Parts: sequence; C-alpha cells; structure tokens
Amino acid sequence: MPLVLEPLSPLLAAHDGHLPGPLLDELTDLYASNAAFFALSGDFPDPYALQRDEVASSINGELAHPAAEVLIAREDDGEHGRLTGLAVTLTEHPDPLDPYPWIGLLLIHVGLQRAGRGRRLATAVERRLQAAGHDGVRLAALDANPDGLAFWRALGYRVIDHRTDHALARPCTVLHKDLPNG
Repeated sequence: MPLVLEPLSPLLAAHDGHLPGPLLDELTDLYASNAAFFALSGDFPDPYALQRDEVASSINGELAHPAAEVLIAREDDGEHGRLTGLAVTLTEHPDPLDPYPWIGLLLIHVGLQRAGRGRRLATAVERRLQAAGHDGVRLAALDANPDGLAFWRALGYRVIDHRTDHALARPCTVLHKDLPNG
C-alpha cells in the first residue's frame, strides 16, 4: 500500500488549533503502542498509561518550534487510510552552526513494525527534505536504544558524534546521512 505523509499543521488550523478527536485517538494509540520506547526516553511520566492530553501536549510542544513539522503517515487503502506512523522534523537546528535538518522522532505503530514501514517512512521524510533543497539530514538516537541505532545505521546513517541531549540529559549518538542531489 502506498504511504501518504500529511503535515499536521493544516489539520490543526482547520480545527481552531486543536487535534480532531478521532485523530487524537489514533495518535494516542500510536504513542501508547510505543510505550517501551517512551520508557527509555523518559518523555512521559508513565508511558504505560498514556493519556490523550499528554499526547496532545507533546505534539503541541513539538509544533511550538517554528522550524518543526509533524507528519502523520497513513497507508492509503483508497479511503481515509490507516495511521501507521508519525515523524517530527526540524528544518533548522537550534545550533546556528548546524546547517542540517533533523529528524526528531519517527514512530511506527508497534503492531505494524518489522514489515518495512519504518524504512518507508524514513525514506519519505528524507525525500521530502531533499525536495526542499537539503543535502543531508541528522538525528540523535538514544544510547539506551540499540535497536533504534541499528535501524538508522541500516538505513545508511553514519555516527558523527556522541552528545547529551539538552532536554533530559540523555546520552545520544548523533547520526548523519547525505541526501544525493536530484
């Protein structure tokens, strides 16, 4: 099935800045299915009991940054399409010396993982960034998440640094991938 990426901002604008209830339910289910990841990340007080308002707050927090974009991924089944994932990108890094966009988060519903969907979503995000004129992309994988690090390395990302993230002081591995022209 084709993967369709949809920016979240226009949907919010069409609903007075609020996530429509059915979409928020889908997003809460997506986040809740990834509780083990969020337990590693520390992003939520109790990732095994995520609430709709916590997910809405997290997404709104992402969108508060002017260079951020939240993309929802659906598999096009000819109708509305099933929400399979989400990606958060940052086209401008807070460090003005870093010229590359960053992938801040990439989630695939746990029940749909291990079937190439993560690779398809990452590739779609890379193509989107490439079409916007970027020649590379970066991300930080939590050192506590070796599966995540292996996923990104398998997609051609190379380790360029080790840092502690600013938000929660978590050890991370910084990875980079060149995006070829054209």
